[in-house]
Amino acid sequence: AKDVMGKNLVRDFITTDFKASVQEVFDKALQGEETANFEFPLVTKAGARVEVLLNATTRRDEQGRILGVVGIGQDITARINRE
Repeated sequence: AKDVMGKNLVRDFITTDFKASVQEVFDKALQGEETANFEFPLVTKAGARVEVLLNATTRRDEQGRILGVVGIGQDITARINRE
């Protein structure tokens, strides 16, 4: 956890060919447009490629103002390898 705290997910962990599209998912969520089931690869510290399924949800306060984004990523590497 210490290796990733304070790091920028897109800049530091997303492969070059997916940086723009993953950033767009988060940018849209910050504008209120949520994304479900977006697939992209992530490279681990050990250099292994992991396939991730991302859901980005807008986080709002009691008045409906956008506070940020909750991103949930699920490792779907095994599923992709079976397909």
